[in-house]
Amino acid sequence: MLESNFQLPTSKMFTSLPPALRHRDFRLLWLGLFVSVGGSMMQAAAILWHVREVSPDPIMLGLVGIMRVVPTLALAPITGLVADHFNRRKLILITQSGMALVATTLGLIAYFKVSSVIPIYALAMFSAVFGAFDLPARQALIPSLVPREDLPNAFSVNSIMFQTASILGPAIGGVIIGQFGLQWAYWLNAISFATIIIAVFAMSEQPFMRKGERPEISLAAAAEGFRFVLRTPLILSSMMLDFVAMFFSSANTLLPIYARDVLNVGAEGYGWLYAAEGVGAATAAILLAFVFTRIRRQGPTLFISVFVFGLATIWFGLSTSFLSAFLALALMGAMDGVSVVIRNTIRQLATPDELRGRMVAVNMVFFQGGPQLGNLEAGLVAQAFGPVFSVVSGGIGCLIAVTWVARKWQVLWNYGNEMEAKEVAAD
Repeated sequence: MLESNFQLPTSKMFTSLPPALRHRDFRLLWLGLFVSVGGSMMQAAAILWHVREVSPDPIMLGLVGIMRVVPTLALAPITGLVADHFNRRKLILITQSGMALVATTLGLIAYFKVSSVIPIYALAMFSAVFGAFDLPARQALIPSLVPREDLPNAFSVNSIMFQTASILGPAIGGVIIGQFGLQWAYWLNAISFATIIIAVFAMSEQPFMRKGERPEISLAAAAEGFRFVLRTPLILSSMMLDFVAMFFSSANTLLPIYARDVLNVGAEGYGWLYAAEGVGAATAAILLAFVFTRIRRQGPTLFISVFVFGLATIWFGLSTSFLSAFLALALMGAMDGVSVVIRNTIRQLATPDELRGRMVAVNMVFFQGGPQLGNLEAGLVAQAFGPVFSVVSGGIGCLIAVTWVARKWQVLWNYGNEMEAKEVAAD
């Protein structure tokens, strides 16, 4: 089986860092991702603004989500298997390079002011294809970079990184779009991918499963990931909670409409609204990095966080001022930040290494399928009844969905700490 090679820091300066960041290779990955994710979040905001400039119809914003989720759903059976079979570092290099090329092309489309949403949709799909292979490889690599006892901290500091980047990326992107044009938001994202590529090159060669231990490339091996999730109620319920909550609470897709038509703020205001969830999530992640191990009833904490997320969605939908909308979105982000750390820790601890890539691929169907399909639902409802009704009804739907999952899967509600996940993995 795979044995992780954890390098101890050679300098006393690293002893003050969170436990996960004391490991050199994880630290390199973390720093590279920080810049890369910031660029990607800048691009995510830019695409919605771009579509809104080309077409005024809300449904067009909803279709962006469909373009992103179709590759995820179509490729889910194989992306995790590829991450479990091939060298994950090399796979990351390929996917990051592909996404950089897509970002460069989007910049050219914006520069030449192509007045059609079709090339935007097409490139969003290509980016999603690369992302579908990238995420399982990255997440499955993390347990090889830190010891088991530091894994919860790794997900906490990863959440801090992601959410901080989610703040800076859209906020800077709004300024860039307003001052220099859409194309520069895309091109800066293309440049940002270089950081993760350099980081992966600088990492020490990680031991990988011997050839005989790798899963074969076959339909049976691909299906094993789905079978594992279905026969592990703890993991399945955490994924279902993610799916239903995000399906109904996909408020972000309507942010360009709220920014321009409801709140009457421009591109810079839009950038800050897009970043608001990151502000809340980063705050929550920082707190969790210090107190996570002291949360003994993680199941109830998970459900409460998602329930409050739904309430905050309703608050955002009813907001008529920038400040109110920003605070509501920040609370949504904080609650999502708590949920993400708990869910990711549960899944990784309960999954053996040889199945991690496939488990993450199955999870992509849930955590990307939920919000992206929710984007379409939000766009359709907004088209028919207006953006306020769309967001408020989605928040109410989230509350109902959370209650349903809590009643149906008691195993997740009763989850206490990481020892329970260890027992699940041992079974």
